[in-house]
Amino acid sequence: MKTSERLIGMIQPREAKVEGDPTLHMIGCAGRLTGFSETEDGRYMVTLSGASRFRVKKEIDGFSPYRKCDVSWKGFERDLGGSEKDAGLDRKRFFPMLRQFFDTEELRTDWESLEEADDELLINSLSMLCPFESEDKQALLEAPSLETRRETLVTLIEFAMRGGGEELVQ
Repeated sequence: MKTSERLIGMIQPREAKVEGDPTLHMIGCAGRLTGFSETEDGRYMVTLSGASRFRVKKEIDGFSPYRKCDVSWKGFERDLGGSEKDAGLDRKRFFPMLRQFFDTEELRTDWESLEEADDELLINSLSMLCPFESEDKQALLEAPSLETRRETLVTLIEFAMRGGGEELVQ
């Protein structure tokens, strides 16, 4: 909050190699602090607007109440450009599958708004909001293009609808 950019990086931790010291994934996402408020119990509610993904070059040692990293924005220039399109998105096939998934997971949504959303907003929002494991969400974040992200999303949805691959072997 002390800088004019008001950027904060968010990175998912990996399992700790040494107890109490989780390593970080190599790709995270920067968000711009666009709002905050203090709750009655002294916590802060923070609103971030996604800015761009980044790659961790190295973690910076030193005392700080949070972890600091030297990062590279290279390879994520697309995040800063105009809205991305997905030529392979077949909405006539995608939405029935998505409805079935939402029914299976007992999720609710405003279908009209979802169906009107442009490709990038649709795929990125579903990638963030669908109830997948953290490693699956990391795979979605790391997808190099919107098309790859959609393909990964469809695979995760299909896998979840098949029961996550849990089969009884006798």
